[in-house]
Amino acid sequence: MISIVLADDHQILRESVRKNFESAGERVVGEASNGEDAVRLAENLHPDVVVMDISMPLLDGVTATRRITESVPGTKVVVLTMHDDIEKTRQALEAGAVGYLSKGCSFADVLETVRAAAAGDTGLSPALASSMLSVAQAQLPREAEEDVLSPRQVEILQGIADGLSTKQVARELGITQKTVHNHLNAIYRRLDTQSLTHAVLSAVRLGIIDLKD
Repeated sequence: MISIVLADDHQILRESVRKNFESAGERVVGEASNGEDAVRLAENLHPDVVVMDISMPLLDGVTATRRITESVPGTKVVVLTMHDDIEKTRQALEAGAVGYLSKGCSFADVLETVRAAAAGDTGLSPALASSMLSVAQAQLPREAEEDVLSPRQVEILQGIADGLSTKQVARELGITQKTVHNHLNAIYRRLDTQSLTHAVLSAVRLGIIDLKD
């Protein structure tokens, strides 16, 4: 059972999402109507996932996401928002969000993304990959930096970008899943990020890997 904090200033929406999660067998351990409460609940409760809105009072969702990923690294943030523009997507991903969904999507998509985030063992969903591709294409072109990542690390990150789980990447490359995770930790250090999603985005912007269009 996944523990979840819901952060949204619309009470009716929170109630609806909470009931859906509970019906699916997951546990909502807290609800926040503003960004400050979202950070506080995450720090106190250490949930598996925070489902975060972007536009909230007192503290916006991007800043709240950044604070949570810095202070509670074991908690993943999935953004669920009305905003569907490149700048908001970029800000959320660079703040450490591992998923970015529109409120127009189905709850099945939300549930799948939240469970994947909690498991920490998935590649990129097509929707998130599409959002990231738009973000990367909107940036000024950058020259690829030589030797930023080793050939093996590039293979692993490309596999993740193609939608493979770490288990699938390990099987395809003939290495252990632990080795894949060790390489990912090294990738985070080299790209100066703590988020797999942000690592992929950084690698795309550097020209190291490609996202499928």
